[in-house]
Amino acid sequence: MYKLEKNKIIITDLSDFCIEHILECGQVFTYEKVANKCYKVFSKDKFAYVTEFDTYAEIKTQDVAYFVDYFDLKTQYSDIKNCLKNDENLKNAIKFGYGIRILNQDIIEVIIGFIISANNNIKRIMNTMQKIRQFGENRGEYYCFPSLKVLQTISVEQFKDMGAGYRAEYLVESIKVLAETNFDNIKKLDNQSLRKWLISLKGVGPKVADCIMLFGFSRCESFPVDTWIEKVYFDIFKQKKPREQMSKDLLLHYGELSGYAQQYLFYYKRSFVQK
Repeated sequence: MYKLEKNKIIITDLSDFCIEHILECGQVFTYEKVANKCYKVFSKDKFAYVTEFDTYAEIKTQDVAYFVDYFDLKTQYSDIKNCLKNDENLKNAIKFGYGIRILNQDIIEVIIGFIISANNNIKRIMNTMQKIRQFGENRGEYYCFPSLKVLQTISVEQFKDMGAGYRAEYLVESIKVLAETNFDNIKKLDNQSLRKWLISLKGVGPKVADCIMLFGFSRCESFPVDTWIEKVYFDIFKQKKPREQMSKDLLLHYGELSGYAQQYLFYYKRSFVQK
């Protein structure tokens, strides 16, 4: 539950909202942690300052409607969790990551971020994304994410200087394609066709494509499989298979709620094992 005030969103019920869970579950790279449960969030040309208190959370922004959608606040996550909680493998994961919400992110930022994410770590990805933002408009407190027109002016060497490494060439090639793409048509593609188109982009393999589908196109019938989900798969099915088959099996198992299940399982397994 939430209410709107001038330049502010108040989350009045924290049972389905935890800013740490949302931002640190691997779905987004464009934020900055300021203090415990206090974050700056950047998306496109928008900015929000999010602070979570004991009984409520506060999202300060000049773009209230945008961040209501960005944080997916109109979706009833209690209903989603109720549908999933009877799955034995999800019980503890949902309790642990109760506050996860799948963000409605900008497609271009998601594609760029997940191309950079290949064989990379969160800190380096975020650092590179922050440097890319500095090519965008300076709004004083933050930089807007650059347009595709501006992104096309960034060279391979410049991307390398920003920490993209070998992915720099992939970025330059994919940005050329994105600049010529009609995204209204792309959004209409069925899941199979969309996945095929994404994999045609330089630097986008099956796992990255699944991430982009889930986090950029809100295709919740997606199940990205990485090292952590491989462990989850073994927990559920007691066997190992190629990642492509794991994804298919997990999609069949969790159906239209696959994307939500993936986030709860991924966040729990990664956090629990690392601790």
